[in-house]
Amino acid sequence: MFDLQHKTLGEFIIANQDSFQYTSGELSRLLNGLRLAAKVVNHEVNKAGLVDILGGAGDTNIQGENQQKLDVLANEKFIQTLKNREIVCGIASEEEDDFIAINSKDENHQNKYVVLIDPLDGSSNIDVNVSVGTIFSIYRRITPVGTPVTMEDFLQPGKNQIAAGYIIYGTSTMLVYTTGDGVNGFTLNPALGTFYLSHPNMEFPETGKIYSVNEGNYIHFPQGVKDYIKYCQKEEGDRPYTSRYIGSLVSDFHRNMIKGGIYMYPKSSMAHNGKLRLLYECNPMAFLAEQANGKASDGFQRIMDIQPSELHERVPFFCGSKKMVEKAEEFMAKY
Repeated sequence: MFDLQHKTLGEFIIANQDSFQYTSGELSRLLNGLRLAAKVVNHEVNKAGLVDILGGAGDTNIQGENQQKLDVLANEKFIQTLKNREIVCGIASEEEDDFIAINSKDENHQNKYVVLIDPLDGSSNIDVNVSVGTIFSIYRRITPVGTPVTMEDFLQPGKNQIAAGYIIYGTSTMLVYTTGDGVNGFTLNPALGTFYLSHPNMEFPETGKIYSVNEGNYIHFPQGVKDYIKYCQKEEGDRPYTSRYIGSLVSDFHRNMIKGGIYMYPKSSMAHNGKLRLLYECNPMAFLAEQANGKASDGFQRIMDIQPSELHERVPFFCGSKKMVEKAEEFMAKY
């Protein structure tokens, strides 16, 4: 049973507005917009097996990946909700070729924020009823307020993020986010349609016993990654570690943050820059990790220091408990 004395997400946002350096109230409205869209998508995900929204949509996205019907639906819901509320000046989605400029009915609109979003991470798992999620990232625009947004507003390094988070649609639905003052998790009470603070001040354990990587690609990995995997498997000290890989970044990250572990999606001979997108996946997860006492790198440098050069840029990704990421970097540095 939920303890209804728990603070709701709406109450928490209002109560913590003062800890955020831009206290205009717009960010609160923006987070509330994302909360609303998350509830709509959650409803669709939970009835997916009952109606005709499983399977492929018949299209491919900008990365050449097959889109699932729920990919398309989630993308539409988040974009429409943010557009309708007129609280952002631009949106970039993993499912769209280009960014979307939001033209307000008010010619003098003062919207300052852009949102970058992966509407349904891990969607290839939908058909087999495995947890999926949404990842979002929020920046203040660089170009002058009141003018149309440009690519410059979206190609910002992760260290410029002012908020980031994810929604995980699993056995329970959770919204986890940060505004640069720690990480907090909220669980949806489906009977009331309300998110309650269930996981305050979330943090990665400094080290852990889980490593998450697609070992089916082992032969294609760089030697440093192969050596680190062998290190994880070696029986010595507190090892061997346990291998746990869901194939949904949100789910793997969420488990490792709670239990302690490292998530890896390295470059390989098949994917020379890795597979994960810097702007839609790596930057927001890196922001959350650092705010939760973890670490995120591309194996050699901090993820949030990388200057993006294109909307759909991919990078290798190592993220999780600080000591585990540092150990993986040690192995990478040898080559």
